[in-house]
Formats: sequence, structure tokens, C-alpha cells
Amino acid sequence: LRTALYNFLFARKHGGRFILRIEDTDTARTVPGSASLLLNILRGAGIGPDEGFGVGGDYGPYVQSERTGLYAAAAAKLEEAGLAYRCSYDDAEIDQYRRREEERVGSFVFRKRAAEDLLGGAGRRGGGVIRLNVERALVELGGVEVEDLVRGRVVVPPEKIDDAVLLKSDGLPTYHLASVVDDQEMKISHVIRGEEWLSSAPKHILLHRALGRPPPPFAHLPLLLNPDGGKLSKRWMSRRG
Repeated sequence: LRTALYNFLFARKHGGRFILRIEDTDTARTVPGSASLLLNILRGAGIGPDEGFGVGGDYGPYVQSERTGLYAAAAAKLEEAGLAYRCSYDDAEIDQYRRREEERVGSFVFRKRAAEDLLGGAGRRGGGVIRLNVERALVELGGVEVEDLVRGRVVVPPEKIDDAVLLKSDGLPTYHLASVVDDQEMKISHVIRGEEWLSSAPKHILLHRALGRPPPPFAHLPLLLNPDGGKLSKRWMSRRG
């Protein structure tokens, strides 16, 4: 609700529109009726959307599961340009790759070349998921620095940017692809979100460029913390009664 309030106030100050779109492509976490509940909460707080789910507008539908054709077309465009690729490694192979990298360098960042060196060329077969080709994107589109409206200039080393999954094996997009496509299609002027997405911003900047448009300005808001110093979440609140 706090992040929504910041978006609402920013839109009001600059004469913009506060938009509600429903990100429901993670089917395992989708709860029936939650979108309508969210809309009612926003309206009850006095920050109902100007456009979007339950309201309408020029750029609908505003539910991502109803926009899958747009995401598939974007993924196909990236794949054709060599900026994305199909990857069919199974969970066991990826776990093997993860363990090797964690033992070797202490962390894991999925990259096509390293995966193929260890596991062979399975990632080039059809099927599976579609991943962002970061190495190719960095060469063709340039390096990435995040000019964040809250934090200022944020530099993420290129080797820390992973080949994120864009389209899952069920044909549904991840947040990375869907959010970028929707930002472009809906002509979003500013992205204001929680700081947990700051590490993903370089991928999103590359995706915006790869799809032919400059990224919008980003503002990553600090998280609310509980007394233990962890993220204040619904799960933490429920444990406290």
C-alpha cells in the first residue's frame, strides 16, 4: 500500500495517471479474487486508480494473463535478434551448474556460455524456457548503469547480471519480460517500486533497449523493516498475531 501511495502522489503532482495492472502469471501464487480485493483496498484508502483493472483505459487488458500474445511476440523478437535464446536444461543440470559455480566463485549467475561449457549444448535445443542473452546484449546495447531517482547512480558489475528467464516452459512470462513489455505498451513514464527489484534493474534496462525503446526513470523505495531488521511482510505479521 505504501508503494501504491507513492505512485499515486507522484502521478497527482505531475498531472499523470495512476494505473493498476494485475501481475498474475505466477499461477502457483495467484489467489482467486485477490485482484478485486486489492482494488477495493486502494479505493478504501482514497487512492483508487485512474486507469487499469476494474476501471478500464486505452491500453487494456490490464491483467497480464490476458496479454500473453504480447509477451510471446516480444520474446520471439528478442530470440530472432539473438538477444534471447531457448534453454532446455532440466533442474538437475542447473543444480549441478549452480553447485559448481558456488564452489568455484562463491555465487551463482546463470550464463549461456558457462552452462554450455559444463553441460554441453543442451541449451540450444528447442523447447524449454527462453532466457535473456546478457553477454550478447551487453556487446550490442552497451553497458548498464542505473540512474535511480532515490539512490542516485548504481553500478552493477556486468558479470553479476544473469541470463534471466523471460518466458517459462508453460508459455507464461516472468516479471522481467512482462513488466518491461507492459511499461512500453502502456507508455509508463516512471517506475516506482520496492528496492528488492533494484538488482533486476540492469536486466530491465537491457530489455527496454533490446525492444527498441529507452527505459523509463526508476525509483526504488527502501523496504519497511520489522524490529528484527528483516523485511516487514505479511508472513512476519501473521506470525506475530
